[in-house]
Amino acid sequence: MSSTRLIIVGGVAGGASAAARARRLCEDCEIIMFERGPHVSFANCGLPYFVGGEIAEQDSLLVQTPASLKARFNLDVRIKTEVIRLDRAARRIRVREWETSLEYEESYDALILSTGASPLKPPIPGIERPNHFVVRDIPDVGKLMAWSNDCRRCRAVVVGGGYVGLEMAEQLRHRGFGVTVVEALPQVMTPLDPEMAAWLHGELRANGVALHLNDPVVSFEPPSAQEPARASIVVLKGGQRLPADSVVLGLGVKPEVGLAEGAGLEIGKLGGIRVNEHLRTSDPYIWAVGDAIEVRDGVTGQWALIPLAGPANRQGRIAADNILGRPSRYEQTWGTAILRLFNLTAACTGANEKSLRRAAIPFQAIHLHPGSHAGYYPGAEPIALKVLFAPDTGKLLGAQAIGHEGVDKRIDVLATALKAGMTVHDLAELELAYAPPYGSAKDPVNLAGMAAQNVLAGDVALAQWNEVASLDPNSTLLLDVRRLDERARGFIPGSTHIPLDELRQRLSELPRDREIIAYCQSGQRSYIAARVLSQHGFRVRNLTGSYRTWRATQPQ
Repeated sequence: MSSTRLIIVGGVAGGASAAARARRLCEDCEIIMFERGPHVSFANCGLPYFVGGEIAEQDSLLVQTPASLKARFNLDVRIKTEVIRLDRAARRIRVREWETSLEYEESYDALILSTGASPLKPPIPGIERPNHFVVRDIPDVGKLMAWSNDCRRCRAVVVGGGYVGLEMAEQLRHRGFGVTVVEALPQVMTPLDPEMAAWLHGELRANGVALHLNDPVVSFEPPSAQEPARASIVVLKGGQRLPADSVVLGLGVKPEVGLAEGAGLEIGKLGGIRVNEHLRTSDPYIWAVGDAIEVRDGVTGQWALIPLAGPANRQGRIAADNILGRPSRYEQTWGTAILRLFNLTAACTGANEKSLRRAAIPFQAIHLHPGSHAGYYPGAEPIALKVLFAPDTGKLLGAQAIGHEGVDKRIDVLATALKAGMTVHDLAELELAYAPPYGSAKDPVNLAGMAAQNVLAGDVALAQWNEVASLDPNSTLLLDVRRLDERARGFIPGSTHIPLDELRQRLSELPRDREIIAYCQSGQRSYIAARVLSQHGFRVRNLTGSYRTWRATQPQ
């Protein structure tokens, strides 16, 4: 492959990893990388933490520079140089240098498009007003910090409650800003199901962030003497007017496919570049990686846009392998992701309920709240854990977890199990590391598998949190089996209270002509209650996740 001339359009995760891998495989190849921005390889996931000061130096965000890539990998890296046209027939590109406006052409034997994704800016009146910021690269956050450095009692409105929006809300609060998050949907973090996202709503409010849900922005108006602000008056559909000294737009991203589209490459229905399992586009000499491409969802098998750094890095490596004669496949993306929000960590992998319903895939859902480590060891905190699985085979379909510690460990185990095609039976049997400071003899992952096994075996039927509001008291009895002191701190309205340890002695107090929905604090004791009642002839279901899950969804 010594004659290969490889051109890579775009750096950061996908492009830079492709270039480095190509050089490791081919010392004699000519490798040229074009990046229209000033930085070819930087940690864009770290940008919010630079804004908040947790990352103190801008240089810490620079993974590689043109000079370091030249020294280590002998790469020809040209920054501030944009590829403006792609001639597939001639296998040539036309580029323009930003600073000189010089245009020239280069030929290629193979081409990798790593053009990424750009922040969404829907046509909201006033969205292009001054002091509205996106968070895509280092210059973006530089502008935001320069603008706000002299702002006292600064008010920031973050539009969008996804990963970037929430990370920016956290970091701006750390800087002492007054922060408001506006989300058009009824919840933040759409990869999570509503009852899981509810924990994040509480955490935002507990840390002084005002939250407007299900209330989209309709316009950004100029400030006035009556409504002073340094940026805009953010007007919501519900009528509220929010003065903003800075506006951060975190509305998601869209694939940058202009170059590919202009060259006639196939674009998928979701707007990303369509590639095969080898990451080859519809042109046999062009590959594409990263946020610009559509991938196959690992659970549903459907095309999806999943802009994550981990997949982009792996795709860059795989594309280089294929170009240089090492057949390699990128099969699917599982959407494993994690977020820190103040004192909580939220993570997910695989499908959520919404995506499973869209794909018409049957599923069962369980909730549990196991401790992050052994309860007798100081500092254990509950983890809100949700696992989705196939109701016939028990195959794992997805998982979500939120808590103060131990979330990352559990979601990584579940992501690995998901990729391996494991079932909930496998989860119950996993041998995971245990010592009191780190876990329990029955790890939360094991407990999730066991709880799902109970459902599959028919040992217990489940009720879900969203059924509670519509229960008919004429046909259903809600039964609280917690201790009296727990009930004194809050309960589901309309429920009857019989502590679990008194249940067998008080069976005569329960109706046999109504279904019983049992609940406790997290679901374990109510499972025991359900087993007792079912064996005494009662119709009973266990409220999965019980009071903790239900309470998280209630208005604060």
